[in-house]
Amino acid sequence: MSEEDRAATGADAAEAEAGAARRGPTWLILAVVAAALLVCCCSAVLGLGLSWSAGLFGR
Repeated sequence: MSEEDRAATGADAAEAEAGAARRGPTWLILAVVAAALLVCCCSAVLGLGLSWSAGLFGR
């Protein structure tokens, strides 16, 4: 194995570790966005339900 091959193998391993490190925060961000959307949608549904039950959509 030449020195160039060893350097390339080391670079590939470093890139693989960097990719694995980036996946963690990506999933965390997606989880936070999903939670925020869930909270917003549930709040909207509850608000519409309360408004309807209070008669605010009546004619």
